[in-house]
Amino acid sequence: MAKKTKICLLFFILFVASFFRLWQLKSIPPGLYPDEAINANEAYLFPGKIFYPENNGREGLFINLVFLSFKIFGTSTFSLRFVSVFFGVLTVLGLYLFSKEIFYHLGEEKRDIVSLLASFFLATSFWHTNFSRIGFRGILLPFVLTFWLYFLLLGYRRQKGWAIILSGIFFGLGFYTYSSFRLGVFFLLAIWLYLLVIGRRKNLKQFIILSAKFLLPTFLVALPLGIYFLYHPQDFFGRLGPISIFSQKDFISAFRESLFKHLLMFNFAGDRNWRHNISGAPQLFWPIGILFLVGILIFVNRFFVFLEEKNKRAFFYFIPLFGFFVFLLPGILTYEGIPHSLRTIGTIPFVYIFVGFAALWVYEKIRKILTQYKFAPLFLKTLAIVFLLFVLSNQANRYFILFAKNENVKGAFCKNFVQMGEYLTSFEEDVKRYVIVNEDGVPVSWLNGIPMPAQTLVFEEISKYGEIRAVYLKPEDVDKIKAEKRSLILLMKEDETILEQLKKQYPQGKIKKDYPIISFEIL
Repeated sequence: MAKKTKICLLFFILFVASFFRLWQLKSIPPGLYPDEAINANEAYLFPGKIFYPENNGREGLFINLVFLSFKIFGTSTFSLRFVSVFFGVLTVLGLYLFSKEIFYHLGEEKRDIVSLLASFFLATSFWHTNFSRIGFRGILLPFVLTFWLYFLLLGYRRQKGWAIILSGIFFGLGFYTYSSFRLGVFFLLAIWLYLLVIGRRKNLKQFIILSAKFLLPTFLVALPLGIYFLYHPQDFFGRLGPISIFSQKDFISAFRESLFKHLLMFNFAGDRNWRHNISGAPQLFWPIGILFLVGILIFVNRFFVFLEEKNKRAFFYFIPLFGFFVFLLPGILTYEGIPHSLRTIGTIPFVYIFVGFAALWVYEKIRKILTQYKFAPLFLKTLAIVFLLFVLSNQANRYFILFAKNENVKGAFCKNFVQMGEYLTSFEEDVKRYVIVNEDGVPVSWLNGIPMPAQTLVFEEISKYGEIRAVYLKPEDVDKIKAEKRSLILLMKEDETILEQLKKQYPQGKIKKDYPIISFEIL
């Protein structure tokens, strides 16, 4: 493949990835889920933290990147989600580079084709596109994974210290992305063990030097977070205990069920959460799912064949197989909301490596069958283009039509909370505002223990005023309201008892019910 052709195709794939992730970002997904909103609120109010303990604890890298985005683009939902878009697109590039290292042994032509195919399928992936448009920190995990492994393999293959150092930096940064990355330690140990025991490295001294160059930047980058966890050990485990399979009465049965559902999620029954997926649909489009299975089978077969032959190429089949297994574990070892496509987001790069490789393998098999026919080359090229366009159009339709226009998605992203926030901020400045947060959720300490659902309304205020102006109260604190001449009391959920209590206390006020707006107004 000519260099110019390869560059043009890569730029086209990155353009497709950007389109899928940027198109109508201001309106899709609709609403703003409180878990996204608290990331935005804390980025604005408390930037610079290593770890944010609220909402079951979150590593700080994503939130601090959101702060940077706010400084560049202004405080908005678009700016929050643009961080996910940016790193989602970069992950497509990272997968291309990582794939080129994994398939280095195939020769330049095949290596380039497989890398471009894997990147294309990732660029159009519903699964990855969706999380690239949501303000969750999990999207950073595939990004860090692809670049860490790319520089690691490049460094060891070419004995380049600079690549190893960059790999160490990315590995250290990984601990600031998403808790699932912690399993990367086992992945790294497995890689080193393989290189030392099975690979039988001849130049042990050089391997030790390169590994030391990896460990030093990793240690320095991860040290601040390590010190934080040393003094706050409870934050290290966060929510892992309550949702773990080991917290179930029969954890063996729980493990079997979770394993079964997570293995089926790719081709049969996926995540049922409308924020993560078209509820219950397979994570992969059916032809991509078939290629995924074909790819895994080929990888397993070649790994054991090359291992038996003591062929060094076995290592390049070991990496995606073991990486896939390791980053499937965060889902398998939990029992809440299973199968869970966010906890298993680290499997995405490996999934599309299998798919890209299998696509080329199938193409070559068809070519061998048709090799005797003169029309074969033109037919195969046409078939390949039609298939790729079929995948692209299907995935675009799946996200922007079937998913984005489904009413369940509005509920999943709390569109009603955004509408409440817009109503809350629509009044003149002299109107005193109260919000009765009668929705359940994890309490947030810096908002006086008010449950998480209020975070969406808080962000609407911050976006407009740069500060929190309303008084947020729990239902039991309604008697603390001191309504002035002009006051708005907004309920996050209809409650006749509270409305009647307010009517008795302030007979001059009026009850307004215009869903989702439920309010008591003295104007």
